[in-house]
Amino acid sequence: MRHSAAWHLQDCDLHAYAGGELGGPLLWSVEAHLAACAPCRDRLHGCVSRTDPRLVEDGWARVDAALDAPVPGPVERLLLLLGVPDHTARLLAATPALRLSWLVAVAVTLATTAAIARFADPIVFLAAAPLLPLAGVAASFGPGIDPTYEMALVAPMQSFRLLLLRCVAVVSANTVLCGLASLAMPHVGFGAAGWFLPSLALTVLTLLLAPRFGTVAAACAVGAGWACLVVAATGALFTAAGQSGIAAAAALAAAVVARRASAFDTSTFRRIR
Repeated sequence: MRHSAAWHLQDCDLHAYAGGELGGPLLWSVEAHLAACAPCRDRLHGCVSRTDPRLVEDGWARVDAALDAPVPGPVERLLLLLGVPDHTARLLAATPALRLSWLVAVAVTLATTAAIARFADPIVFLAAAPLLPLAGVAASFGPGIDPTYEMALVAPMQSFRLLLLRCVAVVSANTVLCGLASLAMPHVGFGAAGWFLPSLALTVLTLLLAPRFGTVAAACAVGAGWACLVVAATGALFTAAGQSGIAAAAALAAAVVARRASAFDTSTFRRIR
């Protein structure tokens, strides 16, 4: 077929389309032409009258579906490339904390705190970095925050699994950004990674409290507790002993969360999250 303003479909293409014998991309080209060419549609009706009239309806249904299908964003396309099922990728991509604007804000915050830590005290960065995943988790769930809140309520997926998937996605994105920001403090050495275990522990503690208080309130409470602990313990949290204690707390909290997974699927949690 020649693509010009005056061209029309060949009879063989029309008959093949009417008989359901075409495949993409020729099928898409034919349907796109039929959408704009009345003479070819009239000719198609003549072909269909000798076959099955339902084929026209099926063809237009495919055109409508192609036009109405949402275009995946960069995050969703990346998740699909990683093998994430399309319905799960759609729910994850809608997470506010994975949007470009949010990630840019996190990157700017980390860059600022890393710059301050480089010329002042590294604890500024080590104390602030673990709070960012909490903000991401808090902003990822609940009415008025999550744009897919209603869809998530009726999705054929357990609330705990969805919550866990989103937490993993948020923590992973923040871990990459924090890791890059840590490079701004080469003088600290391996201690520049002291934010990682607290970040993990605070996120798990937020999950632990979420069924009772909701994700937003839980994240605020855990963040406030972390701030008080940093002030009280100063730099002890970022020593080997402090990091070991944080790792043990994270492991214990994770075990409790796993045992209480069913609490995330209650109507109470769905209402308050």
